[in-house]
Amino acid sequence: MPAVRLVPELVLTPVGWQRDLAVAIADGRIESVRAAASPRPGDVPLPGRALLPGTVNTHCHAFQSLLRGLGDDLDFMGWRDRVLYPFSARLDRAALRTGAAFAFAEMLLQGVTTCVDFFYIHDGGNENAEAVIEAARAVGIRLVLARGMYDWEGAPGRFRETPAEAARRTRELVARHRADATVTVQPAPHSPHGASPAMLRAGFEVAEAENTVFHVHVAEGRYEGERTLREHGATPVRHLDRLGVLGPRTVAVHCVWLDDAEIRLMGERRAAVAYCPSSNMFLGDGITRLPELLRAGVRVGLGSDGGCTNNRLSVFEEMRMASLLARVRLLDGAALDAATAFSLGTASGASILGLDAGHIAAGALADLVAVDLGHPSLHPPTDLLRSVVYAMSPQAVTDVWVHGGRVVERGRLARTSLDDILAAVRAATRDFAHEAPGGSIASRFETRGGATALE
Repeated sequence: MPAVRLVPELVLTPVGWQRDLAVAIADGRIESVRAAASPRPGDVPLPGRALLPGTVNTHCHAFQSLLRGLGDDLDFMGWRDRVLYPFSARLDRAALRTGAAFAFAEMLLQGVTTCVDFFYIHDGGNENAEAVIEAARAVGIRLVLARGMYDWEGAPGRFRETPAEAARRTRELVARHRADATVTVQPAPHSPHGASPAMLRAGFEVAEAENTVFHVHVAEGRYEGERTLREHGATPVRHLDRLGVLGPRTVAVHCVWLDDAEIRLMGERRAAVAYCPSSNMFLGDGITRLPELLRAGVRVGLGSDGGCTNNRLSVFEEMRMASLLARVRLLDGAALDAATAFSLGTASGASILGLDAGHIAAGALADLVAVDLGHPSLHPPTDLLRSVVYAMSPQAVTDVWVHGGRVVERGRLARTSLDDILAAVRAATRDFAHEAPGGSIASRFETRGGATALE
């Protein structure tokens, strides 16, 4: 097919904002970025809009969007034991697909073009994972399916597999989607506390054999370091290093509780971090030492985490939070600038996943976002990139392309019906609010004599 030219008012190129450019896309990639010159048949004019690279969500649990609102005022252990485990038991394959479609749709509408879905409800096979992949295709997002590998005996049976089973099934899923243009499968042993040493090694060996990265939760809460030290005689990062699985293939999620030596070790091993600032705040986990990680040479991307431990799914929001948390922790208003934060949510995030995305240049994947320059959140028009990071409302996102296909047009999903997705969400969660830990907030209000009181 001939290339299609997108002709916006502004384009964010590697050298900054430029006017009067046309971005030509063909076969899922950017063919060229050149002077627009005169209009051509088939052009897609985008007057009053700026074209940005799509954002990359390096860590999410998509099905958890169905659990949003159930454990909002609990710590991690309370959320896990009173929300995640009991409510996920009620999600069949159709509900898991609905939850994934729901999360992916919300992400696309907020400018996320790639999502890592760390998925672990397997029921002894790959059929549930395939349902997530089907949802991604239907909605139109680029998916990295981080296939969870979980054998902690305290986890629900639906999550658990032996290392041999998990490795075999992960390799089968990798092979099945090897030629898929918008789906990548990568191994994901859950964590040093959720995956045995044998499971961690199995995940790493799959990554080595298939030449992929592998994902693992690391040092999210203080308890994890204490437990890993007690059970394995080392903190989580040192435990991974002793097992020989800490290296350039490692995408370590969270990394909140690292000491100076662990940060240096992460840099020396050329490991990467998927940093989820909003989720870490939401659960009260702590603050990842982002500036120190970057100085040590650790590669970093941004993630939202699950839709019930954030509870938003915008990487633009995570850019802002990453910067603000670094400032308040270090009492330094210049601790993390807007350009760095933007890169973490785009090119850097794509790079740690092995994707040529997150930048607008010839040859890169055509994953793009248009924003409305007339939106109030982008005014006054003094410094557009800083406004995108610190001020932009999600409503400013108007159009999104993934692999060259337009999946959001004028603020609406182009491939599926949001109304249909939301109807399915309501059906799947019909009784959840009445069974939430402590009951729903609404149920705690009662009207007395014309006034509303909280019991």
